[in-house]
Amino acid sequence: MAATARPYRDMKKRIVDIDFDSMAVSNGARVVCNTAQTECSISRQSAEKILEALKYRSDLRITLETGDAAYSNVSFDNYESIVCRDLVSVAKTEKILKIIVGIDTESTVEFVKSEVPNDLYYTVANGQLMQIMNKCATKWNGVKQMLSHFDLSPREAAYFGDDNDDIESIKNCGLGVAVSNAIPAVLEIADCVADSNDMDGVAKFIAENIL
Repeated sequence: MAATARPYRDMKKRIVDIDFDSMAVSNGARVVCNTAQTECSISRQSAEKILEALKYRSDLRITLETGDAAYSNVSFDNYESIVCRDLVSVAKTEKILKIIVGIDTESTVEFVKSEVPNDLYYTVANGQLMQIMNKCATKWNGVKQMLSHFDLSPREAAYFGDDNDDIESIKNCGLGVAVSNAIPAVLEIADCVADSNDMDGVAKFIAENIL
């Protein structure tokens, strides 16, 4: 199973290498188990509200993830998205799974944080991106849904992670494993530490300790 911040369209490209039985993508905003699929999107009202507030900061780099496409107010060299200066108009017509804001300074975090509606929450990924989602859209909720689909308990699961939005799953699964290049907060609470993801740490750990 995969639990990832990546969108489903990106993960589908990787299925040619790993045939996942189920996936919780976009931080759990979409869960795919075989042919069944559920979503926990941002309400239209909340999406419009926060985007109306953010549009007055012309320096912000903002991306909307619909799951099937991405819309950004700027172009990126290494991220495929549709450039759209009026993101509020997108929120009026598209279902939004995630709002992503680039972090340039700590003041950026504080400003965006102050505009997040009560039904949403945010996490910080790689110290570079604020990810804003519905409060029900978490990796842990996605993991619980996937495990339930296969009639498994969290105690029977091993979870591998490296960043803030992995902490809850690492704490609650039977075996929580951090890769060695994880953030300090993840390394501190993990049951075990595998080699870094750049060194195939997860694959090595599975081969040596599970298979």
